[in-house]
Amino acid sequence: MSQAPHDLPAVLERLGRPGRRRFVSGTCAAALLAFAAAGRSRAPFGVGRAFAATSASASGTGYDAFIELSQRLTGRTSFDAVLGKRVYAALGHARSQFDANVATLNTWIQGHGGVPSDTVTAALKPDQPELASMVGDIMRAWYLGLVGEMPKVQVVAFEKALMFDPVNDVLTIPSYCRDVPFHWKHKPAGE
Repeated sequence: MSQAPHDLPAVLERLGRPGRRRFVSGTCAAALLAFAAAGRSRAPFGVGRAFAATSASASGTGYDAFIELSQRLTGRTSFDAVLGKRVYAALGHARSQFDANVATLNTWIQGHGGVPSDTVTAALKPDQPELASMVGDIMRAWYLGLVGEMPKVQVVAFEKALMFDPVNDVLTIPSYCRDVPFHWKHKPAGE
């Protein structure tokens, strides 16, 4: 493939996602185009002034660089501070050279663009699989609240995991088990 890794339509076409993923990817691409049209800045990948202001410190390390990377990958402007520190600490413990890889990813995204996160992952996977898997680990930590793999998986969030945001207007987040474990396996009494 001779296409540049930042060629969003080509990467999305190669991935060939069905249904919902294609809709979400298309929506993200449309948002990027809207940012580019509104911003007219020299930000990477034409993302606009919203992300251009944060690109100056992209090569830094530590918690602030991690939050900056998380903002780029998720499209969010802010995170819960306590959760952010918990996610950062857990990922730093689970992955060797975490801070250095965060700095490398920030620099890579600054040079190549890279929203949404699955586009970044697809572009990095052939040449830098370690960084590609780290993008997945970061997204998993924010959206599912899980860091690591079984049997050493660590739960860092539940109620504040980002997976609940799209449905928070219609779904009550279960904050505790409503019955004994595996209660859904048994038929209700009287049936």
